[in-house]
Amino acid sequence: MKQTRKWLALALAGALSLSLLAGCAGGTSPDASAGGTAETQEATSSTDSDALVIAEQGIFSAGGTVIESDGTFDVSNYYTSREGSTAHVDHANVLYQIPENNTELPMVFLHGYGQSRMGWMTTPDGREGWSDMFLRMGHSVWLIDQPRRGEAGQTSVAGTMTTTPSDQTWYTQFRIGTYLNDEFTYNEGSQFPQGEDVLDQFFRQMTPDTGMDNAAGDQSIDNAVVAQAVAAAIDEIYDRTGQDSILVTHSQGGLPGWEVPLYTDHVAAIVAIEPGGAPEVDSDAYSAMVEQNIPVTFYYGDYIGEEFTDVPAAAMWSMMAASADTFTEAYNAAGGSSTVVHLPDEGITGNDHFMFQDLNNDVIADHIEAWIQENVTQ
Repeated sequence: MKQTRKWLALALAGALSLSLLAGCAGGTSPDASAGGTAETQEATSSTDSDALVIAEQGIFSAGGTVIESDGTFDVSNYYTSREGSTAHVDHANVLYQIPENNTELPMVFLHGYGQSRMGWMTTPDGREGWSDMFLRMGHSVWLIDQPRRGEAGQTSVAGTMTTTPSDQTWYTQFRIGTYLNDEFTYNEGSQFPQGEDVLDQFFRQMTPDTGMDNAAGDQSIDNAVVAQAVAAAIDEIYDRTGQDSILVTHSQGGLPGWEVPLYTDHVAAIVAIEPGGAPEVDSDAYSAMVEQNIPVTFYYGDYIGEEFTDVPAAAMWSMMAASADTFTEAYNAAGGSSTVVHLPDEGITGNDHFMFQDLNNDVIADHIEAWIQENVTQ
């Protein structure tokens, strides 16, 4: 019986092969025989023209350190012994993509608090993220998970996780809307995509920091550890490409972002998306940026200012945005180049703290690219 089945299988395979060969020899497809060749070719050409072609991609770790415990490793108890052991920790994890039309400077993306590189790659409603958009513009993109976050979770500092719910807190802090009468509401004119499925995806992209004492309410980030790892990534990018990088930061990522030029001189520009504050004038970070003459731009969305009485976080963000004005005035006076972009002043309205995931994220990406072309030298 087994031998019979074997021969039947071979016979069927042979018949299929002959059928395929006959089709190839004919030189026509079913569409061609039906007179649809031109239409099919046109559709294929259209699809190909819209395709994002990646010439190279990969993932690597950068920076970090190695810690070691005292004692001698006991190989006879290898599974439980921790004496004389090492751990590779506090590095950045970098996922990169280089487009076929690689004509522009590399862009390094650094996420904010409770986030990972995922936020740059897609939107909660499944649209194209900024990483794809800037790839289409000719930039290679280098997406970082900062030390002690996401795929760079190995840490030299023991954090404690908490299971205390906090979706409503962050939703409000991010100026997406407020939580009233047991439901999430949206600010008037909001560009944030709406729907229960969208919110489910948005909240699930948040991820804890493995070196943070969340259980005790600690939210501090070691900016030096993050900055050094990001600088190591930028140096690696320079070694691979021979080009300086445009550093794009968001929120909490903005604070270590200012310190990156302390550890590398390969930052071509800094694009700060609603950073948690600007560097103090005459700080070491400020001085390094002045010395390297790094162009800087700040981007802020809508619902910022005391006039937005129905947006609880509006006043807080107004204070943080004011630090950008102080920095810009001093930086430009010192010979640097800094601009502060408030999107509503540009006629771009309805944006929250996650402007790169909003419905008009493509409009903002184009605005940033125009700034890059005008202000950043290759």
